[in-house]
Amino acid sequence: MTYDVLGAGALDYAPCRYGNSKLIFRGPERRMDVPYVAFLGGTATYGKFIKCPYPALVESDLGVNCINFGISNAGVDVLLNDLMLAEASNRSEVTVLQIIGAQNLSNRFYTVHPRRNDRFVAASPLLSTIYPEVDFAEFHFTKHMLSCLFQVSKERFSAVRGELQMAWVARMKLLLKRIKGRKVLIWISDHAPLSEEAFVLDPAKAKTPLFVTQEMLDTLMPLANRFVEVVVTPEAIAAGTEGMVFSQMEAMAASEVLGPKAHGEVALKLGKTLHDLL
Repeated sequence: MTYDVLGAGALDYAPCRYGNSKLIFRGPERRMDVPYVAFLGGTATYGKFIKCPYPALVESDLGVNCINFGISNAGVDVLLNDLMLAEASNRSEVTVLQIIGAQNLSNRFYTVHPRRNDRFVAASPLLSTIYPEVDFAEFHFTKHMLSCLFQVSKERFSAVRGELQMAWVARMKLLLKRIKGRKVLIWISDHAPLSEEAFVLDPAKAKTPLFVTQEMLDTLMPLANRFVEVVVTPEAIAAGTEGMVFSQMEAMAASEVLGPKAHGEVALKLGKTLHDLL
């Protein structure tokens, strides 16, 4: 574990932009006029607090440019709605798409920020009607809001979760269909995908990717060339924040993400699949 007692800026992510996108990605910037593999995803792909996240490790092994389009706390919306990402994916040799949770997307019940998808913007009249006792002005983040809704009423919450799952499947299908080239879906977690019956309803206790079940993944399989399932080992989990770079103020957030050992396991398994496709 490495601390920077000065606070912010413990790790230089070399932020950069590509094309006309308003999004800021992790650098160093990679060339797009040569063959490359595109990596789309959330916090794990971005590699928060990680010096060398799995896209960079894969690049070292493949010898092909690997462009990290991961976005911390991303939902499907930001990946689907950015035109530059669509163009970059269609020009790539292969696009690797991380399975991310279903909580951070706009739906019939609430809207999220278009670029920072974990930010709760507003509840719809429908959700306010279902939960008349809840003051939605108190919420700033989707997971906090959903956890509170679950505590207020488990029965009513099932409708919210069902809506999120349906919206997630529909948008993931649309995203996969828009990517014309070869696509690899990758599951990165400390557990294998769970069935609907085995799923934990409580957002505060459910494991990531939040609300994504095996049945949901099954509907996506025909749209991808490969599916890579990475269940990180207990040893990688036990390593905790060892080898990560963060300030004291970021210690709690760092403890909630996968560490360097887990990224190494992801790169090893994913690399074998990409070698087959390239």
